[in-house]
Amino acid sequence: MKFYDCSTAPSPRRARIALAEKGLLDDIEVVEVNLREGEQRKPEFAAVNPYLTVPVLELDDGRRIASSTGIFHFLEAAIPEPPLMGRTPAEKGLVGDLEWRIEMDGFMAIGECLRNTAKGMAGRALTGRHGYEQIPELGARGRLRIERFFEDFDALVGGKRFLAGDDFTIADITALVTVDFAKWVKVGLPEDAANAQRWYETVSARPSAAR
Repeated sequence: MKFYDCSTAPSPRRARIALAEKGLLDDIEVVEVNLREGEQRKPEFAAVNPYLTVPVLELDDGRRIASSTGIFHFLEAAIPEPPLMGRTPAEKGLVGDLEWRIEMDGFMAIGECLRNTAKGMAGRALTGRHGYEQIPELGARGRLRIERFFEDFDALVGGKRFLAGDDFTIADITALVTVDFAKWVKVGLPEDAANAQRWYETVSARPSAAR
């Protein structure tokens, strides 16, 4: 397999952590795509992924999966242990629900803020092959959304070791990347959020978090 990555970007980091947790990252070819230099918009990469985004996981048969969510599902089916999406039907549903909520209210909110305010993203307010102009009001809304998400995050963690209970899951992966991504817009977990701070220390210490 081949993994198209960008070591500085949050979206491929989600897939990279999952690959590391499944023990695959050191056994596959990794191709670095320099997003800052616009390599994703060159014809060579467009032939790999016409949506011009990373991550992309190229399978042994040449088929390509071009989203973190798709890669999560492939890895879970191909390598069931350790499970990252729950063991029982109920657990799988609850993990999927958690991960979706974190992505929508947290991860996507940061993207909304950053892409509508950063000068370097003028004309590229959304990822992909089509250009979209920035809307400053969406930048402000995105910042408010992530601040509110972090205000509620301590209660979401509660007294659990991980977000879905005792096992590390894709919900923790997306939440960890969200917290670190939020530093790009200078927003962080509240200092008095004891549960969230404990959780963040725990997940950040996993070897996969440094990949």
